[in-house]
Amino acid sequence: MAPNRTILILQNTLALVIGTAGGGLFWWLHMPLPWMLGALTATMIGAVSGLPLRGPQRIRGVVVAVIGVLLGASFTPALIGQAGAWALSFAGLLAYLALSLVILIPLFRRLGGFDRPTAFLAAMPGGLTEMIELAEAARADVPKVILAQSLRIVTTIALIALWFRVVQGLAVGQAPLKAGFADLAWRDMGWLAGAALVGTGIGLWLRLPAPTLLGPMLVSALLHLTAITESAPPGELVIAAQVILGTLLGCRFTGIRAAALLPALALSLGATLVMLAIALGFALSLQALTGQSADQLLLAYAPGGLTEMSLVALALQAEVAFVAAHHVLRILVVIVAAPLLFRLWQR
Repeated sequence: MAPNRTILILQNTLALVIGTAGGGLFWWLHMPLPWMLGALTATMIGAVSGLPLRGPQRIRGVVVAVIGVLLGASFTPALIGQAGAWALSFAGLLAYLALSLVILIPLFRRLGGFDRPTAFLAAMPGGLTEMIELAEAARADVPKVILAQSLRIVTTIALIALWFRVVQGLAVGQAPLKAGFADLAWRDMGWLAGAALVGTGIGLWLRLPAPTLLGPMLVSALLHLTAITESAPPGELVIAAQVILGTLLGCRFTGIRAAALLPALALSLGATLVMLAIALGFALSLQALTGQSADQLLLAYAPGGLTEMSLVALALQAEVAFVAAHHVLRILVVIVAAPLLFRLWQR
């Protein structure tokens, strides 16, 4: 085995050991979303401290596919029947995104000292990969965009979890797991594995945003809506997936020094608080009109990642389909509109 390959395996192993320890510690302390947030926190601290950590990127697709199958298991015919009533909350989401940009771009410009392209792409609540590609094309400061987008996702997850745990008094712990490996029939395991494999292929073929999540989620939803299976992925596998996902998020901070992270964290915290405050305002205003609770709308509008916010919704036993649909719409709108808006804004 080549030395660089051996080093990579050791770095991956060290990151996963630290992530698992952090998840176990958060679970022992009864913290919100313990396995994901614990792994994220532990590996982020290790990465910033200079430990040679590297996230296991090669298995990320498998991990996200498992979570996609889990989320698809939450779809029910009764829930899908309400989809037509979501149009008003979709419209509110678009207004929320526009208002957030109007406020956040000047914030990044004045408080962060970002140039115009960097401020625009740092404020845009899209997917990290898409924003990096746009930043490179626009000749923006790519490291600043990566840091702003990564910290937005991390701080959103943490603040949302703490809001529901501390302010609302709700149990935001481990997402409810229906069964372990020993409780699942081989037939159900086969259907769930097929949903992950076939769904991933469909997602990549259709070029969906977050294809390894959305593809398996859609196939899993179809299986559950048609009652072909009523099972979810085994609990042990879901815990492992959340630990790996948290580890991958924490390892994004490798190579970033604490001196550079603290000012960026303060700016990101401020920007995230602004977005969450706007989201809460929209949620309170629209709950009577949409028939959805303010909590549900807040989860749908919160500027976190699709995978992570869907897991938070699952942990709160909220309507995962409603929350996921809004985050998919947000990502699609950002992917399509961001380049057009940027060109107009530059002019």
